[in-house]
Amino acid sequence: MLWAKAFHIVFVASWFAGLFYLPRIFVNLAEVPPGSVAEYGRLLGMARRLLRFSTLLAVPALALGLYLWLVAGIGRGPGSGWLHAKLLGVLLVVGYHHACGRLYARFAAGRNTRSSRWLRFFNEVPVLLLAAIVVLVVVKPF
Repeated sequence: MLWAKAFHIVFVASWFAGLFYLPRIFVNLAEVPPGSVAEYGRLLGMARRLLRFSTLLAVPALALGLYLWLVAGIGRGPGSGWLHAKLLGVLLVVGYHHACGRLYARFAAGRNTRSSRWLRFFNEVPVLLLAAIVVLVVVKPF
C-alpha cells in the first residue's frame, strides 16, 4: 500500500504540473499578435504535447487512487466523509482537464473566444482544487 501511495502522489503531482502550465500556454496563445503564424504554431504544438502528456499522467494517478480506495480500503468506515468530498474534488479536476482539452481544440481550430484575462483566472482553478484536496486528505475535517 505504501508503494501505491507513493506513486499516486508522484503521478498526481506530475498531472497537476501539466494542469498548472497548460492554461498559461493558452494565455500566451490568446496574446499572439495576428499574423504571427510561427509563434502560434509553436505554442499550439507545446499545448498539444503537454495536454497529451498530462492525460497520460492522469490515468495512473486515478487508477492508483481507485486502488487505494477500493482495494486498500483508505477512506472506508466511519469518519470518512472527507473522502466523499475529495472524490468530488477529483471529479472537478477531471472536468477541468476535459475543459483544457476543449480549449485546446478551439485554439487548434482558430476559434478561441476567450480573452487572455479570462484564461488567467481559469489558470488559478487547479491551484484551488489542489489546495482543497490536500486539506481534505491531510486534515480529514469530517
